[in-house]
Amino acid sequence: MLPSAFKDAVTICKSVMRNGFDAHIVNTPLQHELIERLGENAVDIATDAPVDELKKIFPSFSRGSESPSAALLGLLEENGCLYRFYLMNIAEATRPESSLTRMTPTMILGMQRLGNIPRSLVSGMSTLSSTDNSDSSFEDFACGRIRFKGLPDKTLDTDYLLGIRAFRFAANLDLPIDPNTWMSIVRSTQRILNYVPARSIMEEWRKVEAPNMWKFLRMLFDSQLMSGFLPEIAALSRVRQTRNDSGAEESVLDHSIDCVRRYPEGDFYDDWDGTFAMLFHDVGKLYTAEFYSGRWTFYEHHRIGAEVTRKLLRRLSMLPEDIDLICHLVRNHMRFKFMMTDKGIRRFKAQGESRRLIEMSRADIKARDDNYTAFNHNNKYLERAEQPEQMLEPLLNGNEIMEYTGLKPGPEVGQIRNALLTAQIAGEVTCHADALDFVRRMTH
Repeated sequence: MLPSAFKDAVTICKSVMRNGFDAHIVNTPLQHELIERLGENAVDIATDAPVDELKKIFPSFSRGSESPSAALLGLLEENGCLYRFYLMNIAEATRPESSLTRMTPTMILGMQRLGNIPRSLVSGMSTLSSTDNSDSSFEDFACGRIRFKGLPDKTLDTDYLLGIRAFRFAANLDLPIDPNTWMSIVRSTQRILNYVPARSIMEEWRKVEAPNMWKFLRMLFDSQLMSGFLPEIAALSRVRQTRNDSGAEESVLDHSIDCVRRYPEGDFYDDWDGTFAMLFHDVGKLYTAEFYSGRWTFYEHHRIGAEVTRKLLRRLSMLPEDIDLICHLVRNHMRFKFMMTDKGIRRFKAQGESRRLIEMSRADIKARDDNYTAFNHNNKYLERAEQPEQMLEPLLNGNEIMEYTGLKPGPEVGQIRNALLTAQIAGEVTCHADALDFVRRMTH
């Protein structure tokens, strides 16, 4: 029969839960054994309630003088029993079965004092520890590697989000991942996919700096995590395309990651959204790939890709406005690739996000080691697009001037045309009727 201390502990846990928090007695069988053999009337409780709330619920609650662990929240003495409150591991990416049974530091000390506890009571248990510091599960980065503390597999079991976080640290700090830490992540790929919510993955991903994102993506792919939550992107590793006029082939995934690398090299070095969009810009090629007459084609891949991207980003729990932006960039990333007319350039600028789309085109060319002919042509037309249309072309062309005036082809027609354009820029001519009147005055 359990001591009365446990009955009181149940009442204490219920009081915490009635106030909107969680609480439970830590490993009742083991604690019962320790109380009987050590003769100490003390019970350890795990809770997610913060200290200030525990003080409100239990007026006699105090931080106490015991400090076996940073996870110890405080103490409560009632009816001759000491109740220790420990911070519950509330990381939602923790393996559920490993969080069912815990040992607190004081329980470990008690076991050390006894020297022998039945294996049936401790098998499969892990130590309760603080989870409020994202770096607390990693060795000091000064060691030159990203390395989990303790046994890598056990550390990762406490919070599978640590696997994604390790990639983020490695990418941003440009450090290698310790081989044993890497293998623990690879072994736990399926558990990471099972237990880490998409929004948590994106929270870590958002902290990866744009110039380092390509390294983060390489680790996601090499660890097989990308195949789990973005299989459409991972599948691009099996889609081939011609790199440039040399005829060399590459995988679409390699090209996409190289584009992610190239995009932040210019003026957009801190543009996370534009860099992120480069990963998805060719995802439509998975659905439009067709091998015909000795070459691969991907007609309409930008349009199909935008629709596929919308589905993928919803899966990643991204905000609607972010999804709209990325899909817009994917759908229109081809527009700057071909030589455009003056009107085409004006339409391009009017659709929005033109600077990002230009940078996407530049990154694509760099990644392919391709030529800049169309890119340079369009850039020249961009300068013209900064001016109002009436400043670029006269309201009457040369043929119309000759038809109206009866002049023959020659320098005079060109002079009249240039004078008409000058009058338009000055605001003296604003419509077709004004242009006819202007020409009439010049020839009479």
